[in-house]
Amino acid sequence: MGSGEDTGAGVAGGGGGGGAGGVVRGAVLKALVVVGGVLLLRRLRRSTTRWDHARAVVDALSGEKFSREQARKDPDNYFNLRMLTCPATEMVDGSRVLYFEQAFWRSPEKPFRQRFYMVKPCPKDMKCDVELSSYAIRDVEEYKNFCDRPKDQRPQPEEVIADIAEHLTTIHLSRCERGKRCLYKGSTPPEGFPNSWSGATYCTSDLSIHKNGEVHIWDKGFDDDGNQVWGTKAGPYEFKPAPKSNYDDMFSPLNFSAPLTLEKKIESSFAIDDQYPVY
Repeated sequence: MGSGEDTGAGVAGGGGGGGAGGVVRGAVLKALVVVGGVLLLRRLRRSTTRWDHARAVVDALSGEKFSREQARKDPDNYFNLRMLTCPATEMVDGSRVLYFEQAFWRSPEKPFRQRFYMVKPCPKDMKCDVELSSYAIRDVEEYKNFCDRPKDQRPQPEEVIADIAEHLTTIHLSRCERGKRCLYKGSTPPEGFPNSWSGATYCTSDLSIHKNGEVHIWDKGFDDDGNQVWGTKAGPYEFKPAPKSNYDDMFSPLNFSAPLTLEKKIESSFAIDDQYPVY
């Protein structure tokens, strides 16, 4: 009896020891599952965030913006230009293609610059968030005022893909640090990209996207000696979202036809259509 009780106690004790071990093993297993889940979640978050950055840039670039305020404050260096951008199609790898055009505010139906932008996450081996590349358009006449037209009157997605011509520039954008006015900013490599307009041999571009919807663009052309031969020298063009019209806007000097002298000045500063710098 005594031994039986001892045996029973021994078995019970053994069972208690096994239960404790099971609890430990269970805790370890749970810890491994949690750690694995965290690592998987981080990986998924990284993947999602990369495309979230690209989508954020697409949204920020899209819409109608003007350099109106700069033109009012510094008419010697800036004109009131209209920048219009909208989604055109999506590539099989998820890259978004935007149509982009610029025109003088007084003649938006006659854009002097037309491009495709391709937006996608930066390659994983690069320290940036979004890759923004510009491409020439095979037949620019077909795309004039693309964003202003009803969708059924625009070139269709398959046509857009077929009309993406030569690569012009690539800007690598990074998310701005907290506390900064900008959301994303970046530039072309220091050596820029080939460009032969107005005596240039290469061009560079700087781009920043701001929290208030502004897009700042600074395009410059340089010769072999590093001298700037085209582009503004005072700083980037600052394109702001189109303001809601109000009574004061009706009487703004920028809303009246420019005098002949300004017309000539504009024409001498910007070459229209295919003579405009290709970058």
